Amino acid sequence: MANCVCRLLVVNCMLIMAFYNMMVLLLPSVVGTSMAPSSNSSFINEERKALLESGWWNDYRNISHHCEWYGILCNEAGSVIHIYMDIPPPKELRLIQNLKVTAFSNLYSLDLYGMGLTGNIPLEICTFTNLSALYLNHNHLQGSIPVQLGNLTRLKYLSFYNNSLTGFIPSTFRKLVNLTSILLSFNHLEGPIPIGLWNLTELLDVDFSNNLLTGEIPSSLGQLKNLLSLHLDSNKLEGILPMEVGNLTQLKTFSLSHNLLTGLIPSTLGQMENLTSFCLDFNHITGPIPRELGNLRLLKYLNLSHNSLFGSIPLEIANAISLVEVDLSHNNLTGSILSPILKCPYVEKVDLSYNFLNGSITSEITCVENLNLSHNFLNGIIPPIFGIYSVLHKLDLSYNNLTGKLYKDLAHLPYINLSYNSFDFSSDLDLKLKTPDYCYFAKDTLISYHMPNFTSCHFLYQTNPPQTRNSKAFMLIALPIVGFILLVFLSTVYFTRSTFNSKLKGMLTKNGDLFSIWNYDGKIAFDDIIKATEDFDIKYCIGTGGYGSVYRAQLPGSGNIVALKKLHQMESQNPSFDRSFRNEVKMLTEIRHKNIVRLHGYCLHNRYMFLIYQYMERGSLFYVLNNDVEAEELNWTKRVTIIKGMAQALSYMHHDCNPPIIHRDVTSSNVLLNSKLEAFVSDFGTARLLDPDSSNQTLVVGTYGYIAPELAYTLTVTEKCDVYSFGVVALETLMGRHPGELISSLSNSSTQHILLKDLLDSRLLLPVLPKEAQDIVHVVTLALACLCSKPKSRPSMQQVAQELCSSKPPSPLPFPEISINQLMT
Repeated sequence: MANCVCRLLVVNCMLIMAFYNMMVLLLPSVVGTSMAPSSNSSFINEERKALLESGWWNDYRNISHHCEWYGILCNEAGSVIHIYMDIPPPKELRLIQNLKVTAFSNLYSLDLYGMGLTGNIPLEICTFTNLSALYLNHNHLQGSIPVQLGNLTRLKYLSFYNNSLTGFIPSTFRKLVNLTSILLSFNHLEGPIPIGLWNLTELLDVDFSNNLLTGEIPSSLGQLKNLLSLHLDSNKLEGILPMEVGNLTQLKTFSLSHNLLTGLIPSTLGQMENLTSFCLDFNHITGPIPRELGNLRLLKYLNLSHNSLFGSIPLEIANAISLVEVDLSHNNLTGSILSPILKCPYVEKVDLSYNFLNGSITSEITCVENLNLSHNFLNGIIPPIFGIYSVLHKLDLSYNNLTGKLYKDLAHLPYINLSYNSFDFSSDLDLKLKTPDYCYFAKDTLISYHMPNFTSCHFLYQTNPPQTRNSKAFMLIALPIVGFILLVFLSTVYFTRSTFNSKLKGMLTKNGDLFSIWNYDGKIAFDDIIKATEDFDIKYCIGTGGYGSVYRAQLPGSGNIVALKKLHQMESQNPSFDRSFRNEVKMLTEIRHKNIVRLHGYCLHNRYMFLIYQYMERGSLFYVLNNDVEAEELNWTKRVTIIKGMAQALSYMHHDCNPPIIHRDVTSSNVLLNSKLEAFVSDFGTARLLDPDSSNQTLVVGTYGYIAPELAYTLTVTEKCDVYSFGVVALETLMGRHPGELISSLSNSSTQHILLKDLLDSRLLLPVLPKEAQDIVHVVTLALACLCSKPKSRPSMQQVAQELCSSKPPSPLPFPEISINQLMT
């Protein structure tokens, strides 16, 4: 519920438009049927002339009677009473003033939805005293809303949403006593909401979301007893939520998320018996959750996340029997998990993460599809309820104090995160797991497991596992036993030391120097590598760079294929290359993530210096993007998935590693792709641990074209340097080429009006599926935010990763009309 399910703007608009279209269909019965204009009516000829001069109806010139043109409805006298046009004209004709509105003295309804119109709202519209419906939404209108619109006292429907309007909401709107719907969202309106608006008792739908509105919500809001939908989210509203909101007994959707509201949740919300969606997330609300919310038996979506709520989850919440999604995360809630809200058959998603909940996990969660209980203080075992018939798809229990064994039923979950707990990883435990899409386990020590198919599950080293109550008693008993065993073991080692040393010397010594190699599967030895590559014969080489060469090797016995990055003899004697190699070993042996290339082993020897990696069949992202055949295979969905994988890897490095790790050289060449075109961040030779107690100043490293601009005047390295580089690679992935020219010209106002479709890789067809288009808009928006010249204004990689995994509402504009400027604002 990151976007808050109660953002039902599109649904509301569809309902309004359906009602409005029904009204239009009934108009002929009210005002008479349309007929041809009389040749003696000069004002009718003036109307036809105005329509033609606009250039918007050029395709209908051969039809003499303009009342028969598309989008035109006339009364019995042949005068235009309704204009409906949704076909964008050519760019040179998109100025709204091209339509001479003064010619239509009998206009009843004006609907110019989604035409891409520019300019200011014409003052002449304010003279249409008969106007009932005014729709100018989904355009590029600028300037302020004319205060003279308050003179249109017959107006019922007013929709200006998704424009670039500025200024204040006119106080004269208080005179629009017949208004039932006012939609002003997705603009740049500021200042307080006029107090007089809350006196318009005929209002059914109010949407002022995604603006810059300030001030408090007055108690007079409670006068709108007919109101069905209220969206005030994504503004800067402050103060408390007044008790009088409980008078809105007809309200169905209520969204106040992403504001600056304080105080308590009023208990009078329990009177809003028709409420189906309530979102108050991302505010500064405190106090307990009112038990009166349990009276809302029609409530489906409840989001109170990212506040400062405390106390326990009230038992009465379970009485809200229609709940589908509940998000109470990122608060200060205590007590145990409320099992009734997890019962069948309704609840599908529950997020209680980042609280202070304790106790054990209830066994009544078999009907929850998505459950997040991470970052709490839960204890006990995971109940054995995740069988084949469980509907659970996503489970996150990380960062708790859970114990016990893991059951094989966990294999049926596509997503599971159990990291940072204290599970019992017994050596005889056979999980027999399949391959989930996303999986994390944490363990204290490395133990051998029999999991032949579980290839994408990542075992995280837990250096500081939670302590149990019996740890002291355990130590008192275990230490003497361990000491005795150790004494026997050392005695045995002493008598076999000579034999062992001679064998070890034979294995690890060559040309008089020691080298170190990690034992991959217990089967790889140094000689295996030499044999597999025929002493690094050139025919096994698959790439060469300034540092050395990369070889492909098929290991004897297992047949596994690995990649070997080997330094040339000359580079191996260079201290900087040596430091880089050792740094990469250090980093990759300490981190584990599904989108970070895995290091299988290494050799540091005076003759050979090489690293053994997981083999990536498709090579680098840079290579694929620069190969026309392979680039066409990389469709929009795969490109977005690659970007998501990069974001998750960097988020893990920055926020899940202690201390955080900065990559410092995020480029398309350092993103590798496997056979499924999944992304893996690689090349950690220049990576750096971020020391919070130092200035983190260092020499500038990285690749030209990807380095954050602040490094030109400061040597201070932060996570935001990686964020900038990520933004470059994200754009490069969608554009099919390096975005350097675009980045350097973003500050140019003319460049910002470039259409998004013109930047995308021309080797692919433009996205036709709404999901693809929506994902591309989402990625480019985030990438542009990552490229902000001020590091502090860039999002964190954690925010980027979370945003990329969250669903977003469709863009209100048709995809071909979206400009870079709109995504930047």
